[in-house]
Amino acid sequence: GNANAGTGRDGLVRAESTCAALAVQLGVTVEQVLPFSTGVIMEPLPVERINAGLAAAISDARPGNWPRAAEAIMTTDTLPKAFGTKIVIEGHAVHITGISKGAGMIRPNMATMLGFIATDAVVDPSLMSELAFEVAEGSFNRVTVDGDTSTNDSLILIATNRAGHAKIDNIHSASGRLLKSALVEVARSLAQAIVRDGEGATKFITVRVKGGRNAGECKQIAYAVAHSPLVKTAFFASDPNLGRILAAVGYAGIADLDHQIIELFLDDVHVVTRGGRSPLYREEDGQQVMKKAEITVCIDLGRGTAEETVWTCDFSHEYVTINADYRS
Repeated sequence: GNANAGTGRDGLVRAESTCAALAVQLGVTVEQVLPFSTGVIMEPLPVERINAGLAAAISDARPGNWPRAAEAIMTTDTLPKAFGTKIVIEGHAVHITGISKGAGMIRPNMATMLGFIATDAVVDPSLMSELAFEVAEGSFNRVTVDGDTSTNDSLILIATNRAGHAKIDNIHSASGRLLKSALVEVARSLAQAIVRDGEGATKFITVRVKGGRNAGECKQIAYAVAHSPLVKTAFFASDPNLGRILAAVGYAGIADLDHQIIELFLDDVHVVTRGGRSPLYREEDGQQVMKKAEITVCIDLGRGTAEETVWTCDFSHEYVTINADYRS
């Protein structure tokens, strides 16, 4: 892949050149063409190769090519990511299809990923920015692979307005809520697919923090756990060294957090009660959970009703290999 970032004025000129070339091919204005890219930073964009392939790409464009598009945008991904669903609004079928790419340098806000979600729902254009933000907050802004970010990220939400139902002009209306829920479902499937395909990942981990005073502190703690290399390597090794999770909760930066009322569960295994080891906890029970391919960590702060969930993966030897050999 090619990020076309860190390439100065020449990089901008090259991007604009590809937009202009495609605009001519499609018979639209150059302002209607948006460029997207991820990959190696500080490498010149191969404009000639891109422009030479535009005619063939346009002639091959058809509704059933979503899987091919998902494959075309892959970089270190090991598999294409595409999901879709269908809902009914006011008796009219509404379709939602999305594709994404990403496997490393993933954390909010999104980082090295591309996401494209399209629907034929009829939506007032003034709602699209708000809708895209809400969709991202419930999906791509809740995942982390390695806690790192990059120069390139994009999430695009498209509505063709062809479904035939009355225009949705309020995201909080019955139709607006239904559409938003379906869009988040597709986006969340795409975002979780990025985590499952995380570079070298062997385990999918859900970090749920509840009992917070507000959503912000729940997210702050969830990300502290999900970003911790020590936590992630323990999961890879199936080692129930769960004090690493408590340590991450402690250094998350919640100044007035009372550690003596924290509860911690690994799936349904009660590990910590009132800030210390549960008398019912057995090491072998924790190890059995740690051996699973999908694991849920639940942390109860015991100080409110807010909760948040973040999805992450483990760190393996393969993650180091992939990133050490990225350009070779």
